[in-house]
Formats: sequence, C-alpha cells, structure tokens
Amino acid sequence: MPFAQLVIGPPGSGKSTYCNGMQQFLNAIGRKSSVVNLDPANDATSYPCALDVRKLVTVEEIMSNDELGPNGAVLYALEELEENMEWLEDGLKKLGEDEYILFDCPGQVELFTHHNSLRKMFLKIQKMGFRLVVIHLIDSYVLTLPSLYISALLLSLRSMLQMDLPQVNVLTKIDNLSNYPELPFNLDFYTEVQDLNYLLPSLSSESPIFVPDGKFAGLNRAIVDLVEEFGLVGFETLAVEDKKSMMSLLQTIDRASGYAFGGPAGANDTVWQVAVREGLGKLDVRDVQERWLGAKDEYDEMERKHWDEEAKIRKEKSMNGEDDDFEDVNIPTNSGVKIVHGSRKP
Repeated sequence: MPFAQLVIGPPGSGKSTYCNGMQQFLNAIGRKSSVVNLDPANDATSYPCALDVRKLVTVEEIMSNDELGPNGAVLYALEELEENMEWLEDGLKKLGEDEYILFDCPGQVELFTHHNSLRKMFLKIQKMGFRLVVIHLIDSYVLTLPSLYISALLLSLRSMLQMDLPQVNVLTKIDNLSNYPELPFNLDFYTEVQDLNYLLPSLSSESPIFVPDGKFAGLNRAIVDLVEEFGLVGFETLAVEDKKSMMSLLQTIDRASGYAFGGPAGANDTVWQVAVREGLGKLDVRDVQERWLGAKDEYDEMERKHWDEEAKIRKEKSMNGEDDDFEDVNIPTNSGVKIVHGSRKP
C-alpha cells in the first residue's frame, strides 16, 4: 500500500525546501521516496522530480495564451491537470507501490481553502490506494504577531475542513525564531492552541484598530471562540536541517497516515527505520523551546564540538586502519547525512 504526503502552505512557508529535506531524510533512513511537483510555476526545483506537472502545462504558457495573471494561471493550470488526471495516475503507477511520495503543491491558498481542483485530484489519488496525509506548512514568523497567528489558525482550520483528509499543521523555520522579538508566551501556548483569550490584550497592543472597545473587538472574540469550538488545530514544529526535528515530525506524520501501523516491518529494517516506527526520539515542545529559543547558542556550540569530536575519532580510526562504525549502514548518496570513510574521499 503506497503512502504519500500532500505538502501545502502559503508562499514562503518552505514547501520545496521541506520536500527536498524530507526526501533526503527518508532515503537516509532506508525509505525509498520520490517527489512529484504539482506547482506549474516552480521552474527551479531543488530536488529531482519523479513527475513534474510543467511537462504537461506551465504558468507561462497559460499567461501568454489566455492573458491571465499569475494567480489565475495557476488555478487554470490545476484545472487543466484535473482534466488530464490520467497523465498523473499513469506516472504514479510507474513509480510502483513501494514508493513513498511527496507532492509539492502550489502556494496559492485558495487552492486548499475553497477551490476544488486540488481536493478532487487528491481524492482520485486516494482511490488509487494511496494512504494520504496533508502537511500544512506555516512560517513560524506568524508567532511574532497575534493577528498573524490567528490568521494562521483560521487558514489551518479552513484547509482541514476543505481537504477532508488527515492533516498535520507544521510551524517551519523554528530555528529562526530566536532572531525575532521575544514571544509573550511559551512555545506550547502556540503549538497546543491554548486559551486564545489571553491573546486579545496582545492583539489590542498590536494596532489601535484592535482595542477592546473598537469595532473589531467583537469579531476578534468570535474568531477566537470559533477556533476553540472546533478544537481541531494544533501545530508541530520543524527545523528542516536538524535531524532530530525531522525524525520527531516524521513520527507524527507516520501516525497520522497510518504508516506507523501498516508499513512494512521486515527483518531487514535499518536502525533508523526501527527508531522512527517505534517512536524513539520524539521531541517535547519544551525541548524544542530550549533548543531553539532558550539556549540556542549553547546548543549550537555543543553540536559543533560533538561533530568535531566525531570527525577526530573517525580520522584516528582511519589512520589506525580500523573499520568505520557506519560502514554497514546503507546511506544513499545526497541523502543529507555526511559520512567520512577511511578508504574513500568524502
């Protein structure tokens, strides 16, 4: 049974970077994966495409032939892909049932909030036997302003209702939060979407139009109550270049998609595959806060010393003719995991 992640999110949330990093991580732990580009405007992918929608239709062609703007052209292109769904279905069948697929989707939010083409295509893919999970990426910068955070909550809620599939909401670029002003609440307040009424005073100080007795006060309270009433939205965190962060997020994704319960459990699984399946290395949000906000510089320095020490040990083993501890681990090339072998150049 094939599994797939449907990667959505507004522009700049890091979808292509995520697909690139997740593919490398999956390959590194022994899970064969491919990326399918569904963004007709993405002409410079940072990953190798197993399937690229631009071979069927491009935004540039539509803008030229139909005199549409960029956003309208993307919508038109997705409708064109929906009409030619056989092209995508045939391409997915050729990849095989053992391939784990990452779908890199366009960034226009209307595609996953009220436009139906993307949703209909996903449902057709689901009928092919794929176990799907939506990965909704949000730049963690939204935490710095209450209005942006509430907007992100509404966007996440709307996409969950529209897509009608298991969904994991992710705050990306969490390693950049230390560069912004200090958050008024701990990180778990935002990831667990705790009592949002505490946000209203901060919202009022953000702009005069949000004062408690202003014309938007009632609307703000209604939005907060709406999100809390549904009780569906929560967030995971991600620093895409950090292996622990990637592993922790993948464990959540595997449980949401069912991979953790229905994936292959053969005797040839690597240590990394077993670790991910068994939930080892799952990060608590308090650990995330300490790593990226509370003591980021100290952790960065500790990691540098750790890698320097490992490099020194491997160099000594190489000089003494000893075998590398990682020699038997099957790490594909360009996996994002750098291994220095004694008998080979890196």
